[in-house]
Amino acid sequence: MRYNKKVLYDNIFVQKGMIFMIQMLIERFVPNWEDTRNTAVRQRYGILAAAVGILSNIFLFFIKLFTGLISGSIAITADAVNNLSDAGSSVITLVGFKIAAKPADPEHPYGHARMEYICGMAVSFIIILLGLQLMRSSLDKILHPEEISVSLVTMGVLVVSILTKLWQGLFNRTLGKRISSEALQATAADSLNDVFATSAVLISTIFYAFTSIPIDGWMGMVVAIFITVAGIKLVIETGNPLLGEAPDPDFIRELGDRITAYDGVIGMHDLQVHSYGHGQTFASVHAEVPANVDILVSHDIIDNIEREVGKEMNINLVIHMDPVVTDDEQTNLLKAQVNDIVKSISKELSIHDFRAVTGPTHTNLVFDIVIPPAFSLTDSQIKQTIYARVKELGNYYCIITVDHNYAYIPESER
Repeated sequence: MRYNKKVLYDNIFVQKGMIFMIQMLIERFVPNWEDTRNTAVRQRYGILAAAVGILSNIFLFFIKLFTGLISGSIAITADAVNNLSDAGSSVITLVGFKIAAKPADPEHPYGHARMEYICGMAVSFIIILLGLQLMRSSLDKILHPEEISVSLVTMGVLVVSILTKLWQGLFNRTLGKRISSEALQATAADSLNDVFATSAVLISTIFYAFTSIPIDGWMGMVVAIFITVAGIKLVIETGNPLLGEAPDPDFIRELGDRITAYDGVIGMHDLQVHSYGHGQTFASVHAEVPANVDILVSHDIIDNIEREVGKEMNINLVIHMDPVVTDDEQTNLLKAQVNDIVKSISKELSIHDFRAVTGPTHTNLVFDIVIPPAFSLTDSQIKQTIYARVKELGNYYCIITVDHNYAYIPESER
C-alpha cells in the first residue's frame, strides 16, 4: 500500500502548482514554519491541517449527500457519510494537537505529546467502523439492487471529490512528514482510502450507464473491505509508539558515534530510549571509561557529553559512568577468551563490565551478557553453555548478569 501511495502522489499529484499552494498555506498560517522542533510551531501545523480537513470534508459531504439522494446511489451516500466522519477526525486531530502542546504538569511529568499518537489511533478506529458500516450498506444493496440515476453532474461531483481527496492526502502527507506526526500520516492514509473508495463509485456509475447492470453494491463491498483492512493496519502502525517501539537504528548509531567520539570514552552499553512524543525523548546509557584515569576527569567528560550531545540531538540524556580496567594483561586475555566463547554461540551476543576476581582456589569471572529480543536460546541455556565452555579454560567460575537489549540493531543492518 505504501508503494502505491508513493506512485500516486509522486507521479500524479506532486506537481509544482500543488506544492506551491501547500507552501503558501503553510507560510500564511504557520509563523516560523521552518522551526518544526518548536512545540508552538507544531501546534500551528496541526491546527492548519485540522482546519483544512474540516472545511474541505464538510464541502464534500454536502455535495455528495445531495448527489447520492438525487441519484439513489448507496455508494455515493455512504461516501458522503465517510466525508462527514473525516471532518470529525479532523476535529479529533485539532483537539489532539491542542492537548499535545500543553506543558508538563504534576500528573504528566513527561508532557502530553503522546496525545498525537492517541489521535492517530482514534482516526484508525473510525476508519474501521466506517468500513464495517459500508459493508452492511453494500450487502443490503447487493440483496436489494435499485436503479441509479446517472448524469454528468453525478460523475462531475465524483471527479471533484477524487481530486480534492488527492490534494488532501498530499497536504496531510507533506505536513505529517515535516513534523513527524503519526496523526497526520494516518489522516493522509485515510484520504488515499477515500480516493480509492470514490474511484470505485465512479467506475460502478459509469458501468451502470453503459450496461444498466447494478454493481453499486458489489463495488461498495470491495471498497468497504479495503477500508477496513487499511484501518486495521493503521491501528497497528499508530499503536506501536504507544506500546513502546524500538528506537530507530540510525538514531542508535548516531548517538553511539557521538558519545564514543569523546576522548576518554572507550565504549558504551545498556542504551535505553523512551519516547513520550515528538521532542520528548529520554535516553540513558552506560559509558565505559578507563579505570586508571582520575574519576573527576572522567566525570567532567561525562557531564559534557550529557549536555552537548543531549542538546545536539534534542534528547534528555543520562549517562552512567562505568570504569573499565584496561592495563591488566591477564584480565584482557580472559575477557578476549570469554568474548570468543560468547560470539561462538551467536554474533548477536556481547559482553561488558568484565572483571576477574582471583582467589586462593579459583578465579571468578564477573560480567554482563547482552541478549537481543526474541533470541532462539533462553537465558538459562546461554548461561549453561558459557559455564561449560569457560570451565575448559581452567579453574574459572562465571558470575553472569543477563541484560536484554532495548536498543537492538540486527547484524544485517550494522
